[in-house]
Amino acid sequence: MINFAMSKEQQMVRKEVAKLVKGVVADAAHDMDEDRDIPGEAIQKAWELGFSISMIPESYGGFGLKDSPMETALILEELACGDMAFALAVMLPSLFIHPVVEMGTDAQKEKYLPLYCGETYKVCTLAMQEPHVGFDPIDLKTTAERRGDAYVLNGKKCFVPGAEEAGHMLVAASLEGENNLFIVPKDVSGMIVGAKEKNLGLYALDTFEILFENCKIPLENRLGGEEGCAYVTLIQKGRVAMAAIGTGVARASLEFAKDYAKQRVQFGEPIVHKQSVAFMLAEMAYEVDAMRLMTWKAASRLEAGKDAVRESYLAKLYAGEMAMKVTDYGVQVMGGHGYIRDYPVERYFRNGRGISILEGMATL
Repeated sequence: MINFAMSKEQQMVRKEVAKLVKGVVADAAHDMDEDRDIPGEAIQKAWELGFSISMIPESYGGFGLKDSPMETALILEELACGDMAFALAVMLPSLFIHPVVEMGTDAQKEKYLPLYCGETYKVCTLAMQEPHVGFDPIDLKTTAERRGDAYVLNGKKCFVPGAEEAGHMLVAASLEGENNLFIVPKDVSGMIVGAKEKNLGLYALDTFEILFENCKIPLENRLGGEEGCAYVTLIQKGRVAMAAIGTGVARASLEFAKDYAKQRVQFGEPIVHKQSVAFMLAEMAYEVDAMRLMTWKAASRLEAGKDAVRESYLAKLYAGEMAMKVTDYGVQVMGGHGYIRDYPVERYFRNGRGISILEGMATL
């Protein structure tokens, strides 16, 4: 029997995240977007809930809890329902921490995990996406070459969140035709972080382009050591994470448009009574449910330790398309008001465009 009910633990986590979003994000999201900045105290409050470090073993300073892609998908949806940029910023350290926990050597775990298990939020990140037409995370143009006692990185990355502040980042690169991840510390010679990117959406999230020119790192900085890492698994988790975020953004658009349609009166009755509006809202509702179910299906396979290449790809593909459709409908329901920056639906529309484009911005 298939059971879509959440466990008590999952319900509790979802409730706590929703409480955080209501108290910290709901009233501040517009200002964060306008100011192109997320207050440090807001991120710190989310950090204190321990989302990123819960799976780190207690011996390294974490909580030692079981990794749960399903639970993380729930968290990401709730955070993104408040604001997508905030969701990505809050979970940013997971891009570095989770792969190290799952794929790193004992020496790598011992060296890096305690650095990011403190009470204060610290930035670490992942550089995967590249500024090429038709970017494919499987076909990386950034290369790593072994030269003596070091690996030398060459290539370009873009949409790297938090790159300017990150103490460490994982860099995806091809080594002899095989995709790998490499741990790169801040201020290493040969790594040039460009100016903050000016993107269509996610104004509050700092993303950067990075140039690697003969960037030399020690051999021990290859994630997983000589055996390398399960790079494909990271892609799968990243795609499901973006699908969960897309579901949250679409849900936010639906909820705001629905409430607006109930309150907006024209010709003596709320516009929600008009078939053209009601049908759009109904379509938005079932598409959000479909996005969520596809996300959960992929996340449940990952949680069971199964391959989710197909499920993760389809979940992200569908979420990317439907995030645009649902957020566009949100703008349409509000008419001219939907095009005004005073209302959040235009922000949902701009941010939703990124779901289908961005890779390596979030992980489970």
